Amino acid sequence: MNTRSPRSSNIKTGLLAAAFAIVLPMLWYTHNLVDELQKKEREVASLYAKSLEYLANSPYSGTDYSFIFDELIRSIDFPVVETDRTDHEIKAFRNIDVDSTLSPDKRQKFFDELIREMDSKNKPIIVAYQDTIILSHVHYGESYLITRLRWLPYIEISIGALFIIIGYIGFSYIKRSEQSNIWVGMARETAHQLGTPLSSIMGWLEMLRLHSEQNPKLTDTLNEMENDIQRLRKIADRFSKIGSTPDLKEDNVDEMINAIIAYFHKRIPQMGKRVELVYQPSSVHMMRINRELFEWVLENLVKNALDAIENGEGKITIHVHDSPHAVFIDVSDTGKGIDAAYKKDIFRPGFSTKKRGWGLGLSLSKRIVESYHRGKIFVKESKVGSGTTFRIRLPR
Repeated sequence: MNTRSPRSSNIKTGLLAAAFAIVLPMLWYTHNLVDELQKKEREVASLYAKSLEYLANSPYSGTDYSFIFDELIRSIDFPVVETDRTDHEIKAFRNIDVDSTLSPDKRQKFFDELIREMDSKNKPIIVAYQDTIILSHVHYGESYLITRLRWLPYIEISIGALFIIIGYIGFSYIKRSEQSNIWVGMARETAHQLGTPLSSIMGWLEMLRLHSEQNPKLTDTLNEMENDIQRLRKIADRFSKIGSTPDLKEDNVDEMINAIIAYFHKRIPQMGKRVELVYQPSSVHMMRINRELFEWVLENLVKNALDAIENGEGKITIHVHDSPHAVFIDVSDTGKGIDAAYKKDIFRPGFSTKKRGWGLGLSLSKRIVESYHRGKIFVKESKVGSGTTFRIRLPR
């Protein structure tokens, strides 16, 4: 059984661990930096409140203390609001833009919402007279610098994630292109290598026919040999079409599927199995396909179904039906089913649950259906021990 390479999983795990190793220290450092700045802001706000207390407790209580805003703590760069002890009257504020056209009620509502938001982040500081009588409250918020610092790690993470995603997509595209070129080169080389001996065999076959007129048994054998050679020629022709734009034509789906069933009927007994092949047609008789390539897809699905029937007896059903927008072809079997752990891997090149499988059949089928016919092929349902249904969806 071929399974996913552990190296690929290790690389993904390593990249994920590296991402956490970069992100977590960044978040921790930014969090500590924000905490330090918040402490500094609270110290400045406390200085402001203490200054108000000092002036309130000073014997020169009538002194104008507006210089505190203008000179003493000019460095305040965060929003500050001073209210009376009931929080209903705004005594002073700084670093807050207030619309001068607001009515008194709307202005008060604006400050009430702003104060609630400030108090949710920072506890207000009390200004008291002789530590007994509350004179006012100082409410303060966060500076623009802290707000930007809070968002900084998320912005960096987002930009990093964007670059990673773009890099991953680019790498995947390059990888798929390389794999595609390998597939195309291998397929065309296979077709080329098969072409020469097939032509030679056809020539030898014609020579044998000249000496088979007196021997009916030899004639029958030569006819079977010719059928097999034509089959090989068809396979070579299919490989030669990989990588080129296929010619899609309206073709008779009933005739195509019945020919596939007839082909397998002759070969199932040689496999030592008794499998019933059933075709359930519908009102759909014509489809726009490349017959040679699409036959290949259905043959691969039937071969997989035959391999899945391990007890020697079973049933394979091909069902064609349609909807207003698509035509569906379901290939169902009564075989061993597909383990849930393998469902997402079965179309991956090289993946196979068979001891001698190359893992190419379903991969090629997916390429033919999706790249050449603009359709979709997937496992509709599968239960271990009960069977599997593959579905092909082709647009109208």
